[in-house]
Amino acid sequence: MYPSEHIIIMGAGPVGLTLAHQAALQGVNVTVLESEAQVSRQLRASTFHPPTLDLLAPSGITQVLIDKGRITPSWQIRLHEGGEHVTFDLSVLRDDTGHPYRLQCEQLVLSEELERRLLTLPQVTMLRGVTVESVGQVLNRAWVTLAGSGERLECDYLVGCDGAHSIVRKAIGASFEGSVYPDINLLVTTPFDFDGLLPDLAGVNYIWQDSGNYSLLHLPNLWRISLHPTSGQPLEAEAQPKRIQRRLQELFPDAGPFDLAEIRPYRVHKRLASRWRLNRLLIAGDAAHLNNPKGGMGMNGGIHDAFCLADLLVQRLNGAPDAVLDGYERQRLPVVRDDIIGQADKNHSRMQLQGLEQRRQSLAELQALADDPQRAYDYLRRTSMLEGLAKAKALA
Repeated sequence: MYPSEHIIIMGAGPVGLTLAHQAALQGVNVTVLESEAQVSRQLRASTFHPPTLDLLAPSGITQVLIDKGRITPSWQIRLHEGGEHVTFDLSVLRDDTGHPYRLQCEQLVLSEELERRLLTLPQVTMLRGVTVESVGQVLNRAWVTLAGSGERLECDYLVGCDGAHSIVRKAIGASFEGSVYPDINLLVTTPFDFDGLLPDLAGVNYIWQDSGNYSLLHLPNLWRISLHPTSGQPLEAEAQPKRIQRRLQELFPDAGPFDLAEIRPYRVHKRLASRWRLNRLLIAGDAAHLNNPKGGMGMNGGIHDAFCLADLLVQRLNGAPDAVLDGYERQRLPVVRDDIIGQADKNHSRMQLQGLEQRRQSLAELQALADDPQRAYDYLRRTSMLEGLAKAKALA
C-alpha cells in the first residue's frame, strides 16, 4: 500500500500541476499521477489572459512566462481582402488588473516551471509513466488502482484533471453533454514574419478570408496559424506539409515558401459535465468542460478551476465542513457555461459569417463598440475573463 496522501491529482497538464502547486504551497500533501513520461511538447494553448497572470503572479510564475513569452497589448478582427480591421486595446483594463494585456507563451513553459517547482517540495510526489486502471471511493477515502501492478493508492480527495476522456468524471456519474463543431482546425507554426504582409497587424488576429477564416498569433519566435480545410479531403491529407504550404501561398501569393515548424490537426468540442463533484471525487479543466479555442479561454478557465478548488480543498483539510466543497461547482460551473463556453461559441459563430456584406456589417458593429469607452470596457472585461472571475467570487 502506497502511503496515504491528502490529495491525488490525475493528470500533469497545466491544470493538474497548477492545482498541485497551489495546494502544496499551503502545506497539503499531494501525489500527481501522469501516464506521459515527460511534459508534452505538442502544440497546445498559448494565450494567457490578464486574470490568469494576476493569479500566478504572487508565486513568481507570471514573471517566468513574461520572460519567455510575448506581451500583446491589443487584438484584432480583420478582413483578409482589403485589410479593414477593428483593434481592441486591452490597456482600458489597467485599473482592474496588474496585467492589462494578453501574453502569448506556449503552455509547456507553464507546465515545465510548475513541475520544476513541485519536484523541490517534500510534500509532493510526482509519478510519471503510470496508468490508472480504476478509481473509486468508500466511506472517508478515495482511491486509484494502477494498471499493471494493481497497486492501490488512497487519499482524502481525488481530483481528475485527466482530460476529455476522464475516468474520474465517469466515476462521478456525470454526463458530458454537448457537440462537435463541424469545422476542422489545422494548427501550424512558422518563423515567417507576417508583420510585413498585413498592415497594422496586431499580436492576436482573427481574420475573415474569401473561403472562410483563419487566425494569426505572434509568439516570441514563431507565428501560430489556425487554418480550416477547404478541399474536402480527409484530415490526414489536409495536414500534409505540401497542402499546408499551398494553403499559405494561396493566402499570401507574394510570400513563401514557408518554413513549417509543426502541424497539428484537431477537432473542437463544446461540452460541459453535468456535475463536478461526488463526495471525495472531483474534476477540473478539460475533464469538466471543453470549448472552442477562439478567444483562448480553455486553458485559462482550467487554471481558474484549479485556484478555486485548491483554496476550497485546503479549507476542508484544515477542518472546514464538507459542505465547503459544494462551493466549487456552484462558483465554477455557471461561469464556465455562460462566460467561457458561451463566449467562445459567440466568437466561433462570428467568424463563420459568410459574404462580404455580412462581415463588413459585423466589423462596423464591432468598430462602434470599440469606439464607445464604456461598451469597449465591458466587452473586454468579458472576453479577458475578468468578469467571469468576478461572478465566481460573487457566487461563493
